[in-house]
Amino acid sequence: MAGRIRAEDVATVRERSPIAEVIGEYLELRNAGGDSLKGLCPFHDESTPSFHVTPSRGLYYCFGCEAGGDVLAFVREMDQLSFSEAVEALAQRAGIQLRYEEGGYVPRNEQSQRQRLLEAHRVAAEFYAEQLLTSRAHEARQFLKDRGFTRADAEHFGVGYAPPGWEVLTSHLRQKGFTDAEIMLGGLASQGRRGPYDKFRNRLVWPVREITGEVVGFGARRLDPEDTGPKYLNTQETPIFKKSSLLYGLDLARREISRRAQVIVVEGYTDVMACHLAGEKTAVATCGTAFSSGHVQLLRRLVGGPSSGSSVIFTFDGDAAGHKAAVRAFEEARGEFTHTYAAIQPDGLDPCDLRLERNDAGLQALIDAKRPLSEVVMENQVARFDVNTIEGQLAAIDAAAPALATVQDPDAWEKTVQWLARQVKETNLDLVKRRVRVGASAQPGHRQDEETQQRPAPATRARTYDLRDPTVRRERQALKLAIQFPHLARSFDELDPTAFTVREHQAMHELIRGRGGVAAVEYPQRWGLDLYDAAPNEVQAAFLTELASEPIEVDGELSEQAATEILRRIRLDVVSRQIAEIRAQLERQDQQGDPEEYNRVFVELMTLQERKRMIQEGTHGAM
Repeated sequence: MAGRIRAEDVATVRERSPIAEVIGEYLELRNAGGDSLKGLCPFHDESTPSFHVTPSRGLYYCFGCEAGGDVLAFVREMDQLSFSEAVEALAQRAGIQLRYEEGGYVPRNEQSQRQRLLEAHRVAAEFYAEQLLTSRAHEARQFLKDRGFTRADAEHFGVGYAPPGWEVLTSHLRQKGFTDAEIMLGGLASQGRRGPYDKFRNRLVWPVREITGEVVGFGARRLDPEDTGPKYLNTQETPIFKKSSLLYGLDLARREISRRAQVIVVEGYTDVMACHLAGEKTAVATCGTAFSSGHVQLLRRLVGGPSSGSSVIFTFDGDAAGHKAAVRAFEEARGEFTHTYAAIQPDGLDPCDLRLERNDAGLQALIDAKRPLSEVVMENQVARFDVNTIEGQLAAIDAAAPALATVQDPDAWEKTVQWLARQVKETNLDLVKRRVRVGASAQPGHRQDEETQQRPAPATRARTYDLRDPTVRRERQALKLAIQFPHLARSFDELDPTAFTVREHQAMHELIRGRGGVAAVEYPQRWGLDLYDAAPNEVQAAFLTELASEPIEVDGELSEQAATEILRRIRLDVVSRQIAEIRAQLERQDQQGDPEEYNRVFVELMTLQERKRMIQEGTHGAM
């Protein structure tokens, strides 16, 4: 195996991987004021953004769960990669060829497993796209044409063709240097009695990409009516293909989703294509699986939580299966977004067919006619009962109560109650309200609230000091200043370890001094990362990212004068503690009756008091 990646190459990868750009490929970041961006933390559930990115220092930190680090730490945590795999992934993104300690470049067969599988899928996607242009792909091209898609549309979405034959793709990948084990592990081939055979054969193929744009699997549509296989065939679960955390089209829709805080969830690959081409560019689709909690978390990072103004629109058929899917989506999404809607086409046309029959305007009309998903679910629940009887009316209200409980806006809740009363043919509105309130808390449909109550709080770093202590806060200010703005903290190096009263602060002071102090800072923009790299353990690295991300508390803009004042207060704290110790010593000396020692200590006290006066007047900076 190849040795360790060269340190200078790791540094180059990090320098060419702007942290805001990389993290912005996973979640929506918004301006947080100053040199800071914020978004919903991808590492724990939250409704209000507490995840901060500081591009100038190359660090991120979450004030909710205390996750933090540099761009490599983020990619490692998000994609569950080793350090080397994270470096390799970012190197590939930045177009950097890595070198390893043993010398030379890493051989292709010695790349990490993840990188090998991603490379195999990239080659496969290119192969399928090329095959779509061959003569034997006539049926595949006709399929696209019949659904209103052009060659340019196919190229934009990466649509390809898997030719018939048992080993066409497998042979191609072998020629490119991939082993049979890699091809099968990635789900591109299956094991037969005579060896591997292609997973997809004589099918139209759509590449499924991660949010970052890397191909991790495929969805394939049957073309031969005599083929006894499933109409749609998807890559099975692999080390890089996880259906519950993938949405087809998300790589193309991501920026528009973030900009509009809206996403449209459709059922098929051609539906995504149709929506995008009709101007609804926030459309995505699940990959052969129902909408799940994994998809919820993926979308929350882009559109925000329930207080962000976010909207999720689900499209369903008007049949029984569509209603069942609506209930399932409601159970997963309720309480997670500001608004959830259902866009239902009564005549059963899916978005692709709707665009084909009624042009772009027909598809847009479907989206515009969306209804609150809670209303659709309640309608389905009410339909189960005979509301012409008292028993049926009460049972229908009870069944609808959990869905109504998710309506947060008071005015909307009032109107929805009125709507429900009409649905169950009950004229006594107070009765409906009372029954709804009781039913909402009693029904098992209140699952989300129960889960929220049972969810453990994010793990936090144990503290050995009290942030309410003014001295601790002042020390913290000084450390933040030295880390974030070393050019304004020149006198920080004059502080010795006794200037800090708690273990964490003393360790951070030692870390800064170990790097030469602020006087040795040549490139302020790299200072935070230098300290992060030098941290001896994860606890101190986490504390470093916290201090590097937390705002410095000053009135107005941080200036050299304000920075000087922060450090002056630390020096005052130190000399004040020394004076208190000397006074206590004088009391003991007075009781012992040793005049000579008393006078010596008294002179020391006078010296300290004079030093304190000079610090207060700003005429003495030294400790």
